[in-house]
Amino acid sequence: MAIKNIAIGGISTECSSYSPLSQNKDDFASVRGQELLNLVDFPFLEHGINAHPLFFNKSVPGGPIERQYFDQIKNQFISEINALGKLDGILLLMHGAIYVEGIEDPEGEWISSVRKIVGPQCIISVSYDLHGQITDKIIKNIDAFAAFKTAPHVDVKETYQRSALMLTQSIIENYRPYVVWSRIPVLVSGEMSSTFVEPCKSIYQELDQYNQQNHILDCNLLVGYVWADTNRATASSVVTCTNPNSGSKVCAKIANAYWNNRHHLKFDMTYGNIEDALDWVKGDFSIIADSGDNPTAGGVGDRADILKAVLNKNLKNVLFAGIASKSAYDSIKVSNTFTIGGTFGGGGPSLNLKADSVYFKNQCAVVNISGSVIIISKLRRPFHYLQDFIDLNINLENYKILVVKSGYLSPELQSLSAPSFMALTNGSVNQDLITLKNNNRMKNTFPFQDFQDYIPEVSDGENLVNQ
Repeated sequence: MAIKNIAIGGISTECSSYSPLSQNKDDFASVRGQELLNLVDFPFLEHGINAHPLFFNKSVPGGPIERQYFDQIKNQFISEINALGKLDGILLLMHGAIYVEGIEDPEGEWISSVRKIVGPQCIISVSYDLHGQITDKIIKNIDAFAAFKTAPHVDVKETYQRSALMLTQSIIENYRPYVVWSRIPVLVSGEMSSTFVEPCKSIYQELDQYNQQNHILDCNLLVGYVWADTNRATASSVVTCTNPNSGSKVCAKIANAYWNNRHHLKFDMTYGNIEDALDWVKGDFSIIADSGDNPTAGGVGDRADILKAVLNKNLKNVLFAGIASKSAYDSIKVSNTFTIGGTFGGGGPSLNLKADSVYFKNQCAVVNISGSVIIISKLRRPFHYLQDFIDLNINLENYKILVVKSGYLSPELQSLSAPSFMALTNGSVNQDLITLKNNNRMKNTFPFQDFQDYIPEVSDGENLVNQ
C-alpha cells in the first residue's frame, strides 16, 4: 500500500474581549518538528502514514489577537501546507475561543482556508478545547472532531490521539466520516461546569456510552467560552459518526442533557467576595482563588485587589502567586520601593510598597513584605503546578494562605487537599456573568435570559439533519 501523507498543526488560545491587552507574535510559543510529533504522540508510521509537523502556536490566554498577526500566521500555515503538495489528511490542533476584531469566526476562517487549499478529498480531523465555540462554517469544512472531556483538562494528549485515530482510520479504510452539531443556548464559565462534579460529571461520562452505539465514532459536549461577547458564543454538542441520522439522534440527546441541567450548573467550590474569603480562612493551610484575574482564562493577572485587602487586615504568612508587573519587577531590581497593581492595564488598586527583602529567579521577584510574600512575575503567567513553587525555592508549608490567580484549582493544587475558596473578584474574566457587556451574543442564552422553549436542531454545517 502506498504511503499516505498528512500534516499536523494549528493555533490555540482563549481571548477575552473584556481584556485591555492584545495578543501578537510575542505572546505565542511555536511547537514544531519532532516536538510537535511528540505532543500528539500517535504511531502514524505504523499505519503507513507519513506525518509532516508544521507548527502549533499556543499562548497563555489573554485579550484579542491582533488582526495583522492572525492573518499573517494563518497565511503562513496555508503556505506550509501548500508546499507539501497533495495531502491525504490534516490534523488540526485548535482551541475554539479565539477572538479577532472584525472576524466573527476566526477558527472557521482558519479551517475553511485549509479546506480550500487541500481540496474536498483530504480528510480534516480537528481537536478542540471543550471551552471552544462551534459554527456551521467549521462543521461543513471538517470530517472528524474530538474535544477535551475534562475541565480542569487532564485529557489533552488523549484528545489529540482520538482525533488522530479517526483521521488514520478514515484514510486507511477509505471512508469519510460525518460531523453534526447542535447549538445549546447555555453559556456559563468553566468554574460552573467542571467535569469533576455534578451535573457535568455524569453528562460527560455518558459521552463514552454513546460512543459504543452503532455508527457513532466520537461524542462531545462543549460548554463554550463566556468572556468573549460574540454571536457564536454558546455551548454545543458535536458528534462524529458514519451515519448522520444516527449521529443526529445522539447529538440532540447530549444537547438536551446539558440544557435540562442548566439550573444545576454551580461553582464547584465555596465562593464569595474578597471579605468573605478572608473571613473564611481556616487555621490550617488554605487556598484562595482570585477568579476574576485568572490568566489561564484570559485575565490580565496584574490586579492587586486581594493583596490590598490582606495588607489592610495585617494578615501574615500569605503567599501571592503571583501578580504580573514588568514595571514592578524592573523597579525592585534597583530599589526596594515599587508600585504594583494594574500595570498591564487590568485595573484595580495601585499600591506603593516597600520590600523587606527580595530575590530573583525565573523572571520572578520573590518579595517579602509585612510578613507575607508576593511573587512578582515579569511576564503574565499562572502558578498552577507544584514545580512552579519548587523552582522558586518556595515551600508551601511555610504559609497559612496561598492566593493564586485561578478559577477552579488546577489538578496539582487540588491534590494538596487544602480548604479552598473562590473569590469572585473583578477582572477580564469576571464570574459575575449577568453584569458582563452583552451586545453581540445570541438572544435567549441562559443565564443572560431564562426561558423554557428549546428544542435541539442538529446541523451538518449546511442543512438540518433528521433525528
